[in-house]
Amino acid sequence: MTDVSPYFTKTHQRGFGTFPLFGDGLANAVAIAAEVGYRAFDTAQIYGNEADLGRALADLCLPRSELLVTTKIEHDNMPPDRFLPSLRQSLDHLRLDRVDVLLLHFPPLDGPVESALDLLVEARERGLTTHIGVSNYTPDLMRRACRALGNGTLVCNQVEFHPLLDGRPLLDAAAETGIPLVGFCTVARGAVFKHQVFAEIGAVYSKSAGQVVLRWALQKGVALTTMSTKQDNIALNFNIMDFTLSAAEMVTIDAFQVANHRIITREGGVPWAPQW
Repeated sequence: MTDVSPYFTKTHQRGFGTFPLFGDGLANAVAIAAEVGYRAFDTAQIYGNEADLGRALADLCLPRSELLVTTKIEHDNMPPDRFLPSLRQSLDHLRLDRVDVLLLHFPPLDGPVESALDLLVEARERGLTTHIGVSNYTPDLMRRACRALGNGTLVCNQVEFHPLLDGRPLLDAAAETGIPLVGFCTVARGAVFKHQVFAEIGAVYSKSAGQVVLRWALQKGVALTTMSTKQDNIALNFNIMDFTLSAAEMVTIDAFQVANHRIITREGGVPWAPQW
């Protein structure tokens, strides 16, 4: 099992995602999430909701030291003349002096990855972010980023990770490079619920099928970013620390990974997605 990055506390291993929420819907969901216990909140420039999240977090009146706020630089803002100005605008929207984690949302479509990685480092050196990382990086790009910056520089690679997708190459790359994974789409936008075995395993622990899937990912060493607007589901997604799947149950779930059910693809409408 790959270790979850040490910058994730036990609470921060479970982050609350904000895509595709806006306005009052986002504020209500964030308020519920905070009441449940979430302290890690994830947004991105491309989501268009950084200002909404900034207002929602300010309304919570929680100590800044308890929060872990992540945002991501979108592809159009990767050039050197746009990178830092766009980040400063993100900080204004979020009402923060710095974010806790700054990610490159996608690898560059053309050209080397090193220039954008260098800008990440510059952002950290300027005090605009505490930690830096990447998102949607393939195993080969993880290795390339590690060679460029060295072990321990990037605190995570945020990627699609669920039982219907073979995540073993990413886990291997995480172990090799020391870049831990943060998973999104962990229930494959509901596709896992077509398989009864997740509910059957959950019944053993009085847990839902979704909780079983999230627990599986966490036991793989993958931190989580989940989103819901429903109070019950937000609580279920957070309350996954009081049971442990057996080795046999983990193997049963692992067997589904051959399905290779990838959601974030160019063909699926995400033109910035890498070729896996």
